[in-house]
Amino acid sequence: MTLQNKVKKQVLNQVSAQVRNQVRNQVLDQVRNQVLYQVWDQFSDQVSIQVRDQVRTQVWNQIWDQVREQVFNQVRNQVSNDLRK
Repeated sequence: MTLQNKVKKQVLNQVSAQVRNQVRNQVLDQVRNQVLYQVWDQFSDQVSIQVRDQVRTQVWNQIWDQVREQVFNQVRNQVSNDLRK
């Protein structure tokens, strides 16, 4: 093998290794980003659902407490007024 062929082979091997590393790194970056986005989307969806459910429950409980208190006060006042008559 001539010196020129040895140099060609070495350069080809180096270029092949660089290309292989670049492609591997790009694929790894893409896969990592896709996984991160999927995990983030799932997490944010779960948090959104939990927050929505908590807010809905809190609002419903507040409304129910207010209605119950108003009804109780109205009934109590009516009974009190009826007893005075």
